[in-house]
Amino acid sequence: MNTFRGTATATGVLYILAAAASIAGLLLYGPVLDDPLYVVGGRPHGAELASGALLEMVLAFSVIGTGVVMFPVVRRLSESVALGYACFRLLEAAVIVVGVVSVLSVLTLGRDFSAAADPQPAAYLGAGRALVAVHDWTFLAGPNLALGPSTLMMGWFLHRSRLVPRFIAVMGMVGGPLIFASAVLVLFGVYEQISLWGSLAALPVFAYEMALAGRLVVRGFDRAAVARLLAREA
Repeated sequence: MNTFRGTATATGVLYILAAAASIAGLLLYGPVLDDPLYVVGGRPHGAELASGALLEMVLAFSVIGTGVVMFPVVRRLSESVALGYACFRLLEAAVIVVGVVSVLSVLTLGRDFSAAADPQPAAYLGAGRALVAVHDWTFLAGPNLALGPSTLMMGWFLHRSRLVPRFIAVMGMVGGPLIFASAVLVLFGVYEQISLWGSLAALPVFAYEMALAGRLVVRGFDRAAVARLLAREA
């Protein structure tokens, strides 16, 4: 009987890879992007920016991968949910890539400033701040606003299919709307995304993804649930 073991393992690995790339990328170039004088500072951290951008591309590829890999499984219960999940993951990845381009543009500005014969610091600083602002907004729109609906959809699917323990599915069904609501509050200036409240709102989604990834890598999908899912098309 097909147990989708390979699909489960691949999905779990992609979730872990996405989380690791996201955290490592933020640690690498977060302090650089927070430095308002970076563009005119002689590019002392160019390697960190480039490495962070590369890791965010890995994050984007991993996000798309989860939608692609899970599509054949989810569609056995609901084609609309499978398509919706894949589309929201693709949207999230696309927004992340926009953020990557803005970061690489900051790197280019720093190089151009260093090479310019008569640079205008004010102009370069203004452009740099604008690009950093673009990255900050993509961080909100992608891994928060777009992530919320996809997490809810996958949580619903896992709850209905019983492919994993119910508590994991419930974490997704709770965490998705919570991180979306938090992103809306950040959008309207109630609090900052990088804050205590923003971190608390993101915690359930992180716990859900890591619990799901661990279950899929170690044990895969529940065999009885897979049999029921396959029987729907028999």
